[in-house]
Amino acid sequence: MAASATAQEAAVAAPVPAPNFGDYTSATMTTKAWQALMSKNYAHVNAYTAKCIELFAAEAKNMQAGLTVPAPADTASTLWALNDVGTCYYVRGQAFEAQGMNAEAIVAYKKLAKEFSFAQTWDLKGWFWSPAEAAKQRLKVLEFDAL
Repeated sequence: MAASATAQEAAVAAPVPAPNFGDYTSATMTTKAWQALMSKNYAHVNAYTAKCIELFAAEAKNMQAGLTVPAPADTASTLWALNDVGTCYYVRGQAFEAQGMNAEAIVAYKKLAKEFSFAQTWDLKGWFWSPAEAAKQRLKVLEFDAL
C-alpha cells in the first residue's frame, strides 16, 4: 500500500509543463487549445485560448465588423483572426462545460454568439462549420438546465 501511495504522491508532485505557444500565431494557439481539450488539460486550454484572444480579438472584431453574412467557404480562411478567436471561445466553453463550470461556459458561448457570430471553424473532414451556431445550441441546453 505504501508503494502505491508513494507513486500517487509522485504523480501529484510532478511538475506540469508550461504551455508552449509555439510561433504565437492564432492558428497554432487554436490547434493547441483543441489538443489540450481532447487530452483534458484544462489549464492549457485556458492558457492557449486566453493568449489567442488577448493577441487577436481586436483584429477579429475588425473582421467581424466588415461582414453582414458569413464568408463563403472559398474565402473564409482569409478571416483567420475571426475564425481562430471565435473557435477559441467555443473551445473555452467546451472546457468549462467538461469541468462542470456551466456559468463560465455560458459567458464564453454568449461572447462568441454576440461578438464573433461569423467565425468559422475548419473541420478536418473538409468543411467549415459555425462555432457560434454550435454555441447557441449549447446555450439552449445550459440555460434550460439552469432553470
